[in-house]
Amino acid sequence: MAFRKVIQGSLVLGGGAVATVFGLSHLTDQKKKANLTHVQAAELIRTSTQNELPSREAQLLTLDNTKEFDVLVIGGGATGCGCALDAVTRGLKTALVERDDFSSGTSSRSTKLIHGGVRYLQKAIMQLDVEQYKLVKEALHERANLLEIAPHLSAPLPIMLPVYKWWQLPYYWVGIKAYDLVAGSQCLKSSYVLSKSKALELFPMLQKDRLVGAIVYYDGQHNDARMNLAIALTAARYGAATANYTEVVGLLKKTDPETGAERVCGARCRDVLTGQEFDVRAKCVINATGPFTDSLRKMDNQQTIKICQPSAGVHIVMPGYYSPDNMGLLDPATSDGRVIFFLPWEKMTIAGTTDTPTEVTHHPIPTEEDINFILTEVRNYLSSDVEVRRGDVLAAWSGIRPLVTNPNSTDTQSISRNHVVDVSESGLVTIAGGKWTTYRSMAEDTINAAIKAHNLKAGPCRTVGLFLEGGKDWAPTLYIRLVQDYGLESEVAQHLAATYGDKAFEVAKLAKVTGRRWPIVGKRLVSEFPYIEAEVKYALREYACTAVDVISRRTRLAFLNVQAAEEALPRIVDIMAKELNWKEQRKKDEFEAAKQFLDYEMGYKARSEQLTDRSEINLTPSDIDRYKKRFHKFDKEKKGFITILDVQRVLENINVQMDSQNLHEILNEVDLNKNGQVELNEFLQLMSAIQKGFVSGSRLAILMKSAEENLDQREVISVDRSGGGVLSPDFTSFWNLIINHPL
Repeated sequence: MAFRKVIQGSLVLGGGAVATVFGLSHLTDQKKKANLTHVQAAELIRTSTQNELPSREAQLLTLDNTKEFDVLVIGGGATGCGCALDAVTRGLKTALVERDDFSSGTSSRSTKLIHGGVRYLQKAIMQLDVEQYKLVKEALHERANLLEIAPHLSAPLPIMLPVYKWWQLPYYWVGIKAYDLVAGSQCLKSSYVLSKSKALELFPMLQKDRLVGAIVYYDGQHNDARMNLAIALTAARYGAATANYTEVVGLLKKTDPETGAERVCGARCRDVLTGQEFDVRAKCVINATGPFTDSLRKMDNQQTIKICQPSAGVHIVMPGYYSPDNMGLLDPATSDGRVIFFLPWEKMTIAGTTDTPTEVTHHPIPTEEDINFILTEVRNYLSSDVEVRRGDVLAAWSGIRPLVTNPNSTDTQSISRNHVVDVSESGLVTIAGGKWTTYRSMAEDTINAAIKAHNLKAGPCRTVGLFLEGGKDWAPTLYIRLVQDYGLESEVAQHLAATYGDKAFEVAKLAKVTGRRWPIVGKRLVSEFPYIEAEVKYALREYACTAVDVISRRTRLAFLNVQAAEEALPRIVDIMAKELNWKEQRKKDEFEAAKQFLDYEMGYKARSEQLTDRSEINLTPSDIDRYKKRFHKFDKEKKGFITILDVQRVLENINVQMDSQNLHEILNEVDLNKNGQVELNEFLQLMSAIQKGFVSGSRLAILMKSAEENLDQREVISVDRSGGGVLSPDFTSFWNLIINHPL
């Protein structure tokens, strides 16, 4: 396994020293317990699982027709799906319902790290806080397990901590070494110190002024939404009845004949897609709804106190050239005391997060204030040679972190750093708080509490070492077989192997012939990303029901580049419509819903609003004259505006053919008042915004600049000497880039 190979090549450090500081001597017992659960997981793997996933319709029938489940989990995030997997592998009859899609909430909007928490360990040492130490120790154990059970979706990542003051070097070094020590035998790789020159060699974009050196340590990184989905699919394969887009509209209760008290015995559910309602009965109901924890608790008892204190965390995605391919960056102390990560992810760069109080909502929106805060912090750590532009923000999102207070604590105002499991008087089991990395141990604690509270007959927890969907037969070289056996592009094959693991072959079988010499199969949805049309079909087998499910959680296109996601939407909707027999109105509704998702939840609207009809024009007189000259190359009649016809006329003069639909999309990006034409003032606003860094990659700006240069070249070189006025090969290939790669 890939994770074990990493450990073999690293310096293994013991956790005894740090454990002794806190007076904890249970490490050996934990290792014995871990080895035992690995054996149990191996035995479970050998048991038969379903070769094919049951359809969503079949799952709904199971939910409706089963007399009584042992456990009903409400919530399809990482924790809820983890609870379902834990319960079903213990032999409990298990059901799970989710109001939206699996991982549609916080679980898909994380920093994408699998980590123990360096800053938590710092607090543990400085404050001699045993609770913080246990939290870090648990998280590091879970980090190791997650890297092992889903090797295709996760990998170790080196993270650099730049140091700008000499006294900070030993201070941070001691803290990072303590992090290695707490990990013990599960340390991914030993941390190390870098000189200034070596740090700049590995991270050339780094701010070099006053830099004295850097420290590099290792944590894990993963594809969070796909990881969440893998947990849900694994639970379904082991027999859990799981259904997304199934909302709980009320809790079912019955009177206990012995005590006369009301007990929760199930839930009234509604299929969000059809409106059909039905009852799901269960001996135990688990509330794993994240930020919506209190809503379900209030459904159980209106008088219950609120325990959730939601906090919004915003992240942004920038082009990959902002960071090295395999080195992250940690800013341990931002201007307001928060921590910012700057990480390579899916060949892009992710930066975040913020931490601000917020209201609970199904559709959190990243604010311009938070986006600019992250950009400002990024500028502080990158070289002045790198211009950090607002226009380079390709996507932005906000996730609601469900911080909780412990209802059983005497100090109800204090935020619990760990997760909280609570059993109400009516028997509703609530799991809240915690972090992505520890979802499995949270689920284990929850099912243990459920078994105890409801006298359920179940075996021990078996999820340590239990492979998730796609992980069992994955190997680092699996993508080579995809290239050789199916004729896929190498980049596409690597993507499929890293996304689906050993299930990548099933996706490849769905891929259509391209009609080209190479690749033989695998039509891309958008040319600059390795997602292919076959993935849309396969997404339906993974319970995708909407276009948003496909662009955001089955693929991660919306999280990587909102414009590319919008470009892929029509084809995605067409494929889904054909497979699911959608009518034209449904297709239109899906497109509009996905567009709204991109506009608001993925930051497209915030990006587009960088250029508005109120944008100022801050250009020098010489720049204005230069841009006016360029504009008038298209506006020959001096009308004061250009239309699609004007652009087509210029393109014909330089022998470029382009369909009107593509032209309409390009002009629409700049047409602020949406009157079908781009006025001179709008063009000058665009160029001013580009100069200020608010807008980047405008296709119209690139088009007009390139066309102007080609026209000027044609005026200098005669038609006879230029070979009859044929467009130069360099410009032809560049023009194809503009058409096929909207920036």
